[in-house]
Amino acid sequence: MEKKDKIPHINVDYFEDLTGNIKNGEKGNVDEVGKRIKQLREERGISIEDLSNLTGFDISRLKDIEEGIEKPQLGTVMKLSKALDAAVGRLVSGIGTKLYSITRKNERKQISRSSSTTGKDNVYSYMSLAPEVQGRHMEALIVQLEKCEDKEISIHNGEEFVFVLEGVVNLTIGKDTYDLDPGDSAYYLSTTSHFITAKTQKATILAVLYE
Repeated sequence: MEKKDKIPHINVDYFEDLTGNIKNGEKGNVDEVGKRIKQLREERGISIEDLSNLTGFDISRLKDIEEGIEKPQLGTVMKLSKALDAAVGRLVSGIGTKLYSITRKNERKQISRSSSTTGKDNVYSYMSLAPEVQGRHMEALIVQLEKCEDKEISIHNGEEFVFVLEGVVNLTIGKDTYDLDPGDSAYYLSTTSHFITAKTQKATILAVLYE
């Protein structure tokens, strides 16, 4: 019997076709997160001092976020959404108006960026896959991670699922650290301290956040 060549369990070309280049999505409202936070805070009648007390974030940092100087990471956005009594999706990609969403590869919208707390390094870029759905409790994102040494540990309410599409991802959960290859996934409660970054120069993941 002729021995068949060993076929790898991950078809890299498939994932490349699936993710494409994150920069090619329709930009929509790029980096509008800070503006949405400010708008929602003012709608709720919450002062920036009150928001600082509710979240533990410095007033100067909140001002930088609202003015777009600091691009907040998703853990930070989730803390702010909790303090503002709003769905995280409203801050990440706006209010939806539909009962369901079909998102074609070339129709992805809302490219946003997140930076380190120092603002010097880009940590990741992401696109929301279903911003049109109204009242959603999950946020599905394609995230392009950058290699970053500046660790910002996240602890917040909710649950997270990540699936690695390209590159190698380094994930720290509590005291444990894992390297995740394409096809690997992780599911964890966001109340456990966590940090995710690219181990290679860049990596791409599917991330689903649940409040």
